[in-house]
Amino acid sequence: MTSTTAGPGTGTDDRRTAEPTDNPLLESVGLPRFDAIRPEHVEPAVRHVLAAQRAAIAEAEAVDAPDVGWLENLERVHDAIGRVWGPIAHLNAVASTPALRDAYNACLPLVTEFHTEVGQNRALYERFLRLDETLPAERRVERELVRQTLRDFRLGGVALEGEDRARYREVMQKLAALQATFEQNLMDATDAFEHHETRAEQLAGLPEETLERARAAAAEKGLDGWLLKLDPPTYLAVMTHARSEALRKLYYEAWTTRASDRGPSAGRWDNGPLITEILALRHESAKLLGFKNYAELSLATKMAGSVDEVIGFLRDLARRSKPYAERNLAELGEHAGRRLEPWDIAFYSERLREQRFALSDEELRRYFPLPKVLAGLFSLAENLFGIEIARKPAESVWHPSVEYYEVRRRGVVTGGFFTDLYARPQKRGGAWMDGCRDRARLSRLRQDPVAYLVCNFAPPTGDTPSLLTHGEVVTLFHEFGHGLHHLLTEVDYPSLAGINGVAWDAVELPSQFLENYAWRPEVLKTISGEYRTGEPLPDEKIEKLNGSRTFMEGLATVRQLEFALFDFLLHSRDAPPDLAGVYALLDDVRREVAVVKPPEYNRFPCTFSHIFGGGYAAGYYSYKWAEVLAADAFAAFEETGVLDAATAERFRREILAVGGSRPALDAFVAFRGREPDIDALLRQAGMVETAAA
Repeated sequence: MTSTTAGPGTGTDDRRTAEPTDNPLLESVGLPRFDAIRPEHVEPAVRHVLAAQRAAIAEAEAVDAPDVGWLENLERVHDAIGRVWGPIAHLNAVASTPALRDAYNACLPLVTEFHTEVGQNRALYERFLRLDETLPAERRVERELVRQTLRDFRLGGVALEGEDRARYREVMQKLAALQATFEQNLMDATDAFEHHETRAEQLAGLPEETLERARAAAAEKGLDGWLLKLDPPTYLAVMTHARSEALRKLYYEAWTTRASDRGPSAGRWDNGPLITEILALRHESAKLLGFKNYAELSLATKMAGSVDEVIGFLRDLARRSKPYAERNLAELGEHAGRRLEPWDIAFYSERLREQRFALSDEELRRYFPLPKVLAGLFSLAENLFGIEIARKPAESVWHPSVEYYEVRRRGVVTGGFFTDLYARPQKRGGAWMDGCRDRARLSRLRQDPVAYLVCNFAPPTGDTPSLLTHGEVVTLFHEFGHGLHHLLTEVDYPSLAGINGVAWDAVELPSQFLENYAWRPEVLKTISGEYRTGEPLPDEKIEKLNGSRTFMEGLATVRQLEFALFDFLLHSRDAPPDLAGVYALLDDVRREVAVVKPPEYNRFPCTFSHIFGGGYAAGYYSYKWAEVLAADAFAAFEETGVLDAATAERFRREILAVGGSRPALDAFVAFRGREPDIDALLRQAGMVETAAA
């Protein structure tokens, strides 16, 4: 992709050492050539770019009077590292072959050491202090970048001495390796599970799309009947629709014991020992930096002001929502006519939903073919934010199903994004957005933002496109909201562009905000079309769907609060617990918050990759925290009209465009005119009665 202005195809920077011409990871122009990257390219490219950027940092250390140009030079250092390491990390998540995984794991310590080394570089730190003293007040964005960088130096151990300094580096290395292994264990355990079934009656209730995929999988292995995997679409289909309680229980156990000492692969990829090591190392890192615990350290980069504030927020929300959850569970039990087990909840929720609203996920699914949903979603973004989105042939992708889209604003290319939307082996589960390129407008680095939009929907089968449940539609809107945050930034420094530099407990605001549109009647008409006839979702179904929005919301809310409170309490302890202590804490949290009691063999922590493999440690509460921001922000649209151009422009300008160049609370207040109100979330969730009490 190229443009007459700076686009992803025109990024430049000054390399200081000769680059091997046969390594696609070292190409400094254009988007990554994913189909050309091989495992043998990884380590040479990483070593080369690290050496080059160490040389650039040495030059920066020698500057006595740092200025804005000096600051831009260091921004180019970080971008150069990301240009090499970013595609490697991405491929390790979406096309994780054993050889690539080995190459990734071999280089992870090198990259971790580089970042730790920079974070402890006192010469650079002192020069940032000088720059902080000399930058004029009108250089607001640069001052924010310097402020965040100085904070990150302190959090990186710049003040540590001697043995503590060396130990901190060692801890960072071990943590990076353990967290990567946690993710890989979970991926391997998920991919390993198979259930071969030859009796059709045992699969009664499953959607035809699920059965067709299972038949094809069995045929590939020369088997009769059906071969069901543990990918997210299959798991959700079984739990929601399988009439066989035995099959639901089998899948529940397989899912909740992945990568643990229990279940079908007991002990083979056990994350249990990794959990205790990760917690101990995080606690040690916090203590080394002068914090009481890891939760305190985590809050240094978030909106929330204290550990007590977060715990109070979660417990207050739990107190308000638990009565609704108890009422939900009682309704389900009455409908089922018996005491429910955890593997019954989704099944009977869907049956009661069908009865109460005359609406089912499978009935809705045929109205949401993925191509139609994407077209409607893009049209919504175009109308709200004045952009144009068009599919373009991608020069290089990592899988045949991946597509590339170009984004224009006022006729000028401003960015683009890849979509990778289908579940498959060797691909991490879940859904996420990540940056491929960050926006930059620097003297020797000009590029537009490019994003990865990744989901795990069921792939097309034969002539039938991928058909989404409405819940999956909401997921797609969520991730695209993150994408808009990345793509519509107007910040010139990569470290503050898009989601970069945004407080972690505010980064979910744009994503959860956009989810609201997946429920609006005027939007549902544009994103739906029966996959055979093209008929949009009928008005009566739209009305029923919206009537069901808060259905079982109490159960959904306390489930998220269970995860969030467990995570935050786990990381706010005075000493890291052993594995028995981890499970004991989870039991305590469940007694306080949850209304569904899981069986003894449930090993949820071994699958909790958000906090043990990803970036949400002591931060899972961010989903609910940002949900308050999102509900209150969307209320502004409800007051003026959900498609109101002036309100959308203000949201773009005050939230999406500013990235991390302004504190998150300041950005919210600039949009809303006041601080956020938790009652907006309670009203949206249909829990105003408890709130009033």
